[in-house]
Amino acid sequence: MRLTIFWERMAEHFGQGYAESFARDHVMAELGGRTVREALDAGWETRDVWRAVCAAMDVPATLR
Repeated sequence: MRLTIFWERMAEHFGQGYAESFARDHVMAELGGRTVREALDAGWETRDVWRAVCAAMDVPATLR
């Protein structure tokens, strides 16, 4: 998954303003105790980060 698609999906699910806040501030067990930003900066694949967000935040199937 391209990073631009990832951020589009984040904005679609969380809203444009909250997506970045969530990515910066919300620590997720599914990401090894990292935030979305930390996981991406550590080299995690965007599709794996998106799958973790989907699992943790109950993202509708239409956005997965």
